[in-house]
Amino acid sequence: MSSATLETARLSDAPLLPVAGRDLAAPLIHGGTARYANLDYAASAPAVDEVAAHLAEVLPYYASVHRGAGFASQVSTSLYENARRTVADFVGARPGDTVIFTRNTTDSLNLLAACVESLLAGQGRTGGPSNDHGEVLYLDIEHHANLLPWQGLPHRSVVAGHTLESTLGRVATQLRAGNVVLLAVTGASNVTGEVLPIAELAALAHRHGARIVVDAAQLAPHRRLDLARDGIDYVAFSGHKLYAPFGAGVLVGRPDWLDAGRPHLAGGGAVKDVRLESVLWTDGPARHEAGSPNVLGAATLAKAAEVLAALDAETWHAHEQELRSHLVAGLEALDGVTVHQLFADSGSYPGSGTIGVVNFSVEGYDAGLAAAYLSAEHGVGVRDGRFCAHPLLRRVGLASGSLRASFGVGSRRTDADRLIDGVAALLRDGLGWDYVVDAGRWVPANDTRSFPSWAPNTPGTAGAAPCSTR
Repeated sequence: MSSATLETARLSDAPLLPVAGRDLAAPLIHGGTARYANLDYAASAPAVDEVAAHLAEVLPYYASVHRGAGFASQVSTSLYENARRTVADFVGARPGDTVIFTRNTTDSLNLLAACVESLLAGQGRTGGPSNDHGEVLYLDIEHHANLLPWQGLPHRSVVAGHTLESTLGRVATQLRAGNVVLLAVTGASNVTGEVLPIAELAALAHRHGARIVVDAAQLAPHRRLDLARDGIDYVAFSGHKLYAPFGAGVLVGRPDWLDAGRPHLAGGGAVKDVRLESVLWTDGPARHEAGSPNVLGAATLAKAAEVLAALDAETWHAHEQELRSHLVAGLEALDGVTVHQLFADSGSYPGSGTIGVVNFSVEGYDAGLAAAYLSAEHGVGVRDGRFCAHPLLRRVGLASGSLRASFGVGSRRTDADRLIDGVAALLRDGLGWDYVVDAGRWVPANDTRSFPSWAPNTPGTAGAAPCSTR
């Protein structure tokens, strides 16, 4: 084994960064506990220790921002606005780009959609659509967060091909047809983890007079973003997938559309002057951040961005890719397991490839049942369902759903081994417990496992619609 291979192997035996809950004990249905193997990072990632420590440090200063003369308010205002600058640096924003804090990626994309709607209605801006004939173009592989907001506008969808090359060709054909003002694409599939060639797509959009927005909810926690380098006009992502708690998201991009669009929320902070029958709205981030902002959410999101930006990119990607390769190889070695991907030529373009997401199915087992089994009998957490990508799952023949394992900086090789061993045991021995459907979800029958007193295992709380929200 070469020294490079040894180094890569060593990296995957321990987490790249310590995260909260790394030694969490999960109760098993047969008794006892096991260290929780968290392979559900793509849904919500655990907080990095540095982020949790930063939260504890700034919490005593928490106060209202922007309009308070008190010391704590001034500190909180500085914390909030410095977070904006940190995020801008993290995504390689251009001078003058606007950074707007939101609730999550879904909120960010809905905000942008409302701005585009205003523009298409002829409310005006410089250098963009001024009539109602423009359309938004998106792929059928999108998460609902980057699909549903555009369906209220003039739009066209593109069915992705079996290769990246054919997909780019189909996008180019639609762009050449004209009238597209915005291309909306995912940075990395939340279903399979495959990364699209964003710079290539941005160049295509600009060549035909359109802008591009990238849903980076899955991409930002795994790859460097650079708006200026790659020609990205807008990017949206969520703190809860970026190792930051407290429910903040962000939209970063060119200011003209954002300043011309209607304010995302009507309320205090978004205005210059208010009369009883009229209002003069402000420009910049404040236009879309009415009300008391999520200061702690913005602060932890920015700290997570700072921590990821400090990682050595080669080490970061080696840790993730070795883990992914190990997991895929282990699953594919099991008769009855199918690993799914979208593109036959994934990785063939600069910037493409895969992130720490693996999608698979187990022959003979409903995805929800397999996920419940892995959790209850092995202490392994994976996601099941249709991942808020129903058109894609239906088209690739997985209309009833599949399983998704996802990981990141806090993951270890033993997490992947636990999943492989658990699936192997399921195929070899079958279920070791009875399972029933409760509120639309598979759960162990007569579950007597002990949950924390502040989060009791109450029947009927499993949730009826498994979906990876962002």
